[in-house]
Amino acid sequence: MILLNPGPVTLSPRVREALLRDDLCHREPEFAELSLDIRARLERIYLEGADAYAAVLLTGSGTAAVEAMLTSLVPPTAKTLVVANGIYGERMATMLLRHRRPHTLIQAPWLDPLPLQRIDEALAADPGVAFVACVQHETTTGRLNTIDALGEICRRRGVGLLLDAVSSFGAEALRFAEWNLIAAAAAANKCLHGVPGTAFVLARRDTLGACADHANSLYLDLHPLFREQRAGWSPFTQSVQGFFALQEALREFDEGGGRVARQDRYAAISARLRRDLPGLGAPLLLAEGDCASMLSAFRLPLGVGYAALHDGLKQRGFTIYAGQGRLAPEIFRIATMGAITDADVDRLLDACRMLLAPSEASA
Repeated sequence: MILLNPGPVTLSPRVREALLRDDLCHREPEFAELSLDIRARLERIYLEGADAYAAVLLTGSGTAAVEAMLTSLVPPTAKTLVVANGIYGERMATMLLRHRRPHTLIQAPWLDPLPLQRIDEALAADPGVAFVACVQHETTTGRLNTIDALGEICRRRGVGLLLDAVSSFGAEALRFAEWNLIAAAAAANKCLHGVPGTAFVLARRDTLGACADHANSLYLDLHPLFREQRAGWSPFTQSVQGFFALQEALREFDEGGGRVARQDRYAAISARLRRDLPGLGAPLLLAEGDCASMLSAFRLPLGVGYAALHDGLKQRGFTIYAGQGRLAPEIFRIATMGAITDADVDRLLDACRMLLAPSEASA
């Protein structure tokens, strides 16, 4: 089964084999070595941030990393401006609401880009805002948000940027000083091609060192995690087998040319889908220039329901992804993350021709 959903992803044989390594206790020195190696590899993915930023590992989903970032790095009385144009931006506001943290939400329609002028005006009107929180790749629609422009506003206004990079870390660019980036939350099972269960926050070392007593969660408090992980340990049991898989995935990532090579691979597959599927009656939801490299949302052709398309592709060995919320009846999404070959893409397109334009395929 080839997974075309935005995580978990289709694993390579090497990563799958890594899950079968000998069992290991998380209190043994071999685990500390494993943890330190993973953190070092994560910190080198973006060389610009390698010295000033540290990776903190968690056992949990990408959502756990985002919640840990928002509630550990922001002082309890500091105000955060959340910018949302999709479900995952809205989820960040929900997290702050549940933790009773001061925040304001600027919400844009899901098909719209970030409302940059509204953001700038909101920051000018409220000097009490200390952080802006936003999603880089909003998988609700597949939009790659304009973080260059948002980051310039943050830097000019003197507020820190907290980025949900769960579905973009390891492929799309991050700019640290230019964006006044404080932290980015991410996960193993997206662009890094590991397995679900390991997440992390890449954050400024000075911020991590100064955030004691910010969190009102025990498990998601980044400060003790950072303190102990500097020596390879963790205050809680980590997903050991998930760490094995992530280490092997990061080895493959480095051997394959790193972030730029991975982004190029995603973009090449996406380009084929964006070229061929509109000709089968499934136009792109967004303009191609607005899309991230690794996910495309397509409108369902007239007379083709998502369930029939999903089930037909699943019978042929592919799992696609439904739309969310009000978009559910209108779209389907295809991600290009994971160990996907050109032959897989050929078979996928052949299957789509059968299911989206059956009369044309039979002719």
